[in-house]
Amino acid sequence: MKLLKKAIIEKGRVLSEEVLKVDAFLNHQIDPTLMQEIGKEFSERYREAGITKILTIESSGIAPALMTGLELGVPVVFARKRKSLTLVDNLLTAKVFSFTKNETNEISVSKDYLKDDDVVLVIDDFLANGQAVRGLIDIVKQAGAHLAGVGIVIEKGFQAGGDFLRNQGVRVESLAIIESLHHNQVIFREEL
Repeated sequence: MKLLKKAIIEKGRVLSEEVLKVDAFLNHQIDPTLMQEIGKEFSERYREAGITKILTIESSGIAPALMTGLELGVPVVFARKRKSLTLVDNLLTAKVFSFTKNETNEISVSKDYLKDDDVVLVIDDFLANGQAVRGLIDIVKQAGAHLAGVGIVIEKGFQAGGDFLRNQGVRVESLAIIESLHHNQVIFREEL
């Protein structure tokens, strides 16, 4: 996706050989036009999959998931990372380790919003080691729903998450795959 890659190059900041900061357009300040295009792209890639629900994790996955849901005409469900007074019973839960925050969270989704007849598309902003996506897939399985695939805005191809999921037979569609962040430079996979 050219528009996304342009935003990564122009607005992203390489903080280390493992960390790319994209808070200028994806996960702190959100570029609505870019999110709309991301939603269109995911919807095109999964249009024939029979998606009935989109599942993401708060908070950075919500914007691309919402735009994809709008394009596909289906509800978006997000897993909560924190306990809520109104979300205590009838839960699907999974433990997820966050690479960027270096902490483990228990994520939860109400059983009211994921059913065994749902066809679910998981959407997230980043795929590094795949912990968040694996937690979301676990929740899909607990619900007895069918996983259509995973949509990732930015995949770190140099980390193991994408390969692990693909080796498990999961359809993963990443809009930008970064092969390297060496020497403070973003190198996309297809540029090698």
